[in-house]
Amino acid sequence: MTIRCLIVDDEPLALDLIESYVRQTPFLELAGRCSNAIDALAAIEKGNIELVFLDIQMPKLNGIELSRLLKEETRIIFTTAFEQYALDGYKVDALDYLLKPISYPEFLKAATKAHKWFALYRANISEQANQNSIFVKSDYRMIQLDIPDITYIEGVKDYIRIHTSKGEPVMTLMSMKSIGEYLNPDTFIRVHRSFIVNINMISSIEKSVVKIGKTSVPISDSYKESVMEKINTRILTKQPTINKLHE
Repeated sequence: MTIRCLIVDDEPLALDLIESYVRQTPFLELAGRCSNAIDALAAIEKGNIELVFLDIQMPKLNGIELSRLLKEETRIIFTTAFEQYALDGYKVDALDYLLKPISYPEFLKAATKAHKWFALYRANISEQANQNSIFVKSDYRMIQLDIPDITYIEGVKDYIRIHTSKGEPVMTLMSMKSIGEYLNPDTFIRVHRSFIVNINMISSIEKSVVKIGKTSVPISDSYKESVMEKINTRILTKQPTINKLHE
């Protein structure tokens, strides 16, 4: 199992060092390197990046701010010279935190932790593909929901509202990131920071909106490309591949 990774640091020497470490590690595949967070965000959205070795203190957009913009399946290992950022790193659910100067044994330990995480994550995804229902806690009840009946999921502050084709929506105390880990990513796609939709329930896509029956769900700019990549795999007619949503 290999992990596609990106290195992000505004110091050329740090980029070179981490790149040399990545190339020494058999289960890591270097997808690219960036000297700022803006370029990194674009690369992550286009390049199917799974793991980011990310410096924190950078101009314009720092590493902590960038990490909050990434999809839940893209994981972070922070690399920084400033120990005071450690707590912030764990608040955004980073896999690890490496303090510069970084030795290869320290790097390998963090990379191995990432390898174990992705092994479990991929095994969980495989299991989810055969899973037909989930239980969620709502008020004082545990409610069983059939996964194929879920139309879309809406984030509401610290809660999520699960809409289904049968019955009323179900509210539960859970994050979008957490529920996403229980759903098959081939079927459920993130279209917005606050929305996950069941691709099988989409009736149409109009401009920057997904239609599920009479309901309109917005597609945010940061998710447009990944949404259309998923949609393009289901286009059956011999029409040109859709690269973007038309405004």
